[in-house]
Amino acid sequence: MIKEEEPVFLEMHVLQNYALSNLNRDDTGAPKSCEFGAVRRARVSSQCLKRAMRTYVRENELVPSDHLSYRTKRLKESLAERLAKSGLAPDQADTLAAAAIRELGLKLDGEKTQYLLLVGEREIGQLAEIALAHREALMSDQMKKASQEVKTARDELLGALDGGGAVDLALFGRMIADRPEKNVVAAAQVAHAISTHAVSTEFDFYSAVDDLQTEESDEGAGAGMLGTTLYNSACYYRYANLDLRQLSENLSGNDSRVASAVKSFAVAMI
Repeated sequence: MIKEEEPVFLEMHVLQNYALSNLNRDDTGAPKSCEFGAVRRARVSSQCLKRAMRTYVRENELVPSDHLSYRTKRLKESLAERLAKSGLAPDQADTLAAAAIRELGLKLDGEKTQYLLLVGEREIGQLAEIALAHREALMSDQMKKASQEVKTARDELLGALDGGGAVDLALFGRMIADRPEKNVVAAAQVAHAISTHAVSTEFDFYSAVDDLQTEESDEGAGAGMLGTTLYNSACYYRYANLDLRQLSENLSGNDSRVASAVKSFAVAMI
């Protein structure tokens, strides 16, 4: 148990070598870099690293899938799928999912939310259950009249956005612009990884041979494709820290969930 008055941080410092590669591209396709210590250094963005960590935790089943979240614009689609499995016709499930999202105060652009949302697996399940329980009110014309049942449904839907005990959500936090009261302060800080030395980006010229192209063809026996790719190689310094008090708060003081989060964070970081 982490006592409220005890500030506790876990810091991780990692040195990691990578051979010739393009780990994290910029808008031109070149490996990302930065100026630090008066020299140009290789860089991997913190967002890229956090994405890799979240993916690693899920793919290697470091925690149960219902203790994880999804970053998506396709909340409506996910809700509709769950509602359809409950017996609703696809068109009714689609309409009900849209109504539930509207009551959450979120806007849809076509079939997607206007921006990416980090939503826990359990949160999505709870939203579907609440929408189903208030199906008649949410799908009726009374929506426009703000009936008491619709207000009750809205309160319950908003109450379901509590993080759902999702480990990755508790670690990396979330921001919902239209519902700032549902934001979650990240317990983890992940720095951009930078090389311990200066780097020079190299152009790699490559060619690919067409196996069925003959010497007698108009193109001759040369390559079927030519191109260049940018690479570098570096030893990266990576840093992250974890505020265990904030993590415990995000996970409602659930010690076993906190321990699972710390272990998965450390393993994924390494």
